[in-house]
Amino acid sequence: MAAGCADTRGGTIPYDRPLAAPDAPTVQALESNYHISPLDKVSIKVFKGEEISGDYEVDLAGHISLPLVGEVDAVNMTTAELDDRLTQLLGAKYFEHPDVSVAIKESRAHVVTVDGAVGQAGQFQVAGPMTLIQAIALARGTRDDANPRRVAVFRTIGGQRQAAAFDLTAIRRGQARDPRIYAGDIVVVDGSRIKEVQRQIFSSIPLINLFRPF
Repeated sequence: MAAGCADTRGGTIPYDRPLAAPDAPTVQALESNYHISPLDKVSIKVFKGEEISGDYEVDLAGHISLPLVGEVDAVNMTTAELDDRLTQLLGAKYFEHPDVSVAIKESRAHVVTVDGAVGQAGQFQVAGPMTLIQAIALARGTRDDANPRRVAVFRTIGGQRQAAAFDLTAIRRGQARDPRIYAGDIVVVDGSRIKEVQRQIFSSIPLINLFRPF
């Protein structure tokens, strides 16, 4: 992917190179301020409250449903905040000084990163199958200074960071396939500020035998 935003293909990343499915995510400790996401599974324990204690899945609307208290908002809360909320709800009617503990049992906070010449760069949750066009749409499409003929997808396969370039214009015209995007992928759209974006990516991610140095 060369500098500038001329509406052409090019650069050192191979085009339309089939990328295999990514490596399975490794188990990592969650940050202490991790915020609960939809489809996460939380473990709730209430001392002398066996009818409430158990594992609960956060639904797509961000709620968990518990006996006695019903639906409770959980999304975007830390475990400490949810602990406090449940303590308040249970203490209001059912327990005197309830002893509640909340922990994340399974995290489903999978995201794809979209950067470069897009409307709103950032990380977006992957809740199901996603294609390149859908990932770009989550980032509010390409900017006026974008070169949609140069879009790179970075993925970890076999323990190595690999990449392929795609022609978004051809995909939109039905002339090329719309590739599958997985959680953990990084999508970069070429544009006038692509050099800065590439430098940031290259400084944080080792890319094996794919790119010439700047």
